[in-house]
Amino acid sequence: MNLPQNFVPAMLITLLAGLATTIGGGIAFIIKKKSLKALSVGLGFSAGVMIFLSFTEMLPEADKLLYQNFPNNHQWITLAGFLIGLVIAILIDYFLPDHVDEEDMLHPETPAKHNNMIKRAGVFTAIAICVHNFPEGMATFFTTTQNITLGLSVGLAIAIHNIPEGIAVALPIYHVTGKKRYAMLYAALSGITEPIGALVGMFLFGAFLPQILVGALMAAVAGIMIYISFDTLLPLAKEYGDWHQSLVGILSGIIVMWISLILIGG
Repeated sequence: MNLPQNFVPAMLITLLAGLATTIGGGIAFIIKKKSLKALSVGLGFSAGVMIFLSFTEMLPEADKLLYQNFPNNHQWITLAGFLIGLVIAILIDYFLPDHVDEEDMLHPETPAKHNNMIKRAGVFTAIAICVHNFPEGMATFFTTTQNITLGLSVGLAIAIHNIPEGIAVALPIYHVTGKKRYAMLYAALSGITEPIGALVGMFLFGAFLPQILVGALMAAVAGIMIYISFDTLLPLAKEYGDWHQSLVGILSGIIVMWISLILIGG
């Protein structure tokens, strides 16, 4: 089987985006409740990047790919892909919620009778995030094989998004076990499913990726990114700080991504 174009950079970007969960795992060891306000800006930044990319890059690129095969119906197919992505994100979030209670995570002095519950919550959080990250890995990989510039942007957005996911996994594990290596292992494993998802997707769909498949997938990923932004990132940003800090993060993400796309010719 021939490898798709840009295979090496696509796998590298996907791997680095996935392993960003380990950054979150490291932050979990030093994070304090007051410092969570700084995380508010970061979460808003991630949401801003994802929202901007979805509407200015992902959906237009998907529509352009679909136009080549469906010149009369490409816009409807793009919309359908976007809606399918939303539905997928909603179903995953419904059956596998990817968070645990903040108060439980931030208090290592929780009574021993609750420790097993918190540890189990951390394990289930890791499993849920693995499921979330699997299609993200496919999306990052397939996008990069078609357009390295866009793949870098998507990889950056997903990497930023994965940092708080790493925190969500590592905090309960670390606070219950007190073992940093144990918590970091869970954080890393929750992110490593992204390159695994890329490889599985490549073998499932073959080395050649029909443009209709790539276009529909990119539209679906845009839907997933929009859902993640409004359902998870923005509420958490507001919870950890205040709306003004969240807004600073959102606008910063949009402006930084806009400038980066101009500079790299996106």
